[in-house]
Amino acid sequence: MSQMLCQRTVKSVIRASGVGLHSGKKVTLTLRPAAPDTGIMFRRVDLETPVDIKASALTVGDTRMCSCLDVEGVRIGTVEHLMSALCGLGIDNVWIDLDAAEVPILDGSSSPFVFLIQSAGISEQNVPKRFLRIKKPVEVREGDKLARLSPYAGFKLNFSIVFNHPAIDRTGQQVSFDFAEQGYTRDIARARTFGFTQEVEFLRENGLALGGGLENAVVLDEYRILNVDGLRYNDEFVKHKVLDAIGDLYLIGHPIIGEFTAHKSGHDLNNKLARAVLADAEAYEIVSFVPPEEAPVGVTRWMQQAYALTT
Repeated sequence: MSQMLCQRTVKSVIRASGVGLHSGKKVTLTLRPAAPDTGIMFRRVDLETPVDIKASALTVGDTRMCSCLDVEGVRIGTVEHLMSALCGLGIDNVWIDLDAAEVPILDGSSSPFVFLIQSAGISEQNVPKRFLRIKKPVEVREGDKLARLSPYAGFKLNFSIVFNHPAIDRTGQQVSFDFAEQGYTRDIARARTFGFTQEVEFLRENGLALGGGLENAVVLDEYRILNVDGLRYNDEFVKHKVLDAIGDLYLIGHPIIGEFTAHKSGHDLNNKLARAVLADAEAYEIVSFVPPEEAPVGVTRWMQQAYALTT
């Protein structure tokens, strides 16, 4: 590790192509290095005049089945899996060019994005990494759904789900993941999005899930999982919810030092929580650690995990 916890970007330009989960259209994604303090920046290069959109919880406009950035009608859909991978590998600054209105779904998890970032390589930037530290609990509720961020000396996520479905009932329904103690690429990144055949017709009538299928999602009928190969984790469903939450929360603008607890949350409630934190100046502070010994042990271990994944 360097003399401080540094900001990081990708070392080289790298691209991948796939289809959009909801649009069904082919899209090419290009990752490019970005200067310190740039943040995560998307660029729609298919428009006559390219439009730049900063990855921010405050520019999320649509949370039906994904997190979609929307600035003055220019949209970038399904950003959460890529944002999750960027958070998991400790990337602060990157340009993401897209030639369509949606990030490609690839295999439905964040694992292909992890591979893409690792293939591009990582550059440490000689500027302190900036964290958002939660100073007091912030909670949002809707009915029996809950999402909360609380003070914690690291980054930990606790998630529980309830689905009235026999195949999901047989899997793990709750999980805790601590970035300091577990491995993002091993324990979270491979968990795929999932959907139900009985919802597909409704979704497609509403212009959603047009590119979805067994190659990029876990698909369930009323009784069972239709994917021949089954699950990648015995608790893949709830782990994908954690994967999504990591990406949704990274839209807050910085890696979070805090503990996230959720029950039946999704993109909408995750975004409302991020907005609630940003709206309360007493709920958080932006911190850096120079020298790195000033960082809490949980943060140091977390960064060491991310560092090890990309060297």
